[in-house]
Amino acid sequence: MDIRTGDILTMKKNHPCGANEMLVLRAGMDFRLRCVKCSREFMVPRNKIEKNIKKVSRDSEG
Repeated sequence: MDIRTGDILTMKKNHPCGANEMLVLRAGMDFRLRCVKCSREFMVPRNKIEKNIKKVSRDSEG
């Protein structure tokens, strides 16, 4: 799956604050994500994230 820094991931499940969009700050074996609504940052292993992604949005296409 091609996920880059700066992408916004729409997740299947909501964050506890109610938002389901996460900004990718770091991509590798782990992802560092920031919740778009509450700005909380957290690290999650790649295999957990890839199962829960509904959509990947990228501002700069190309």
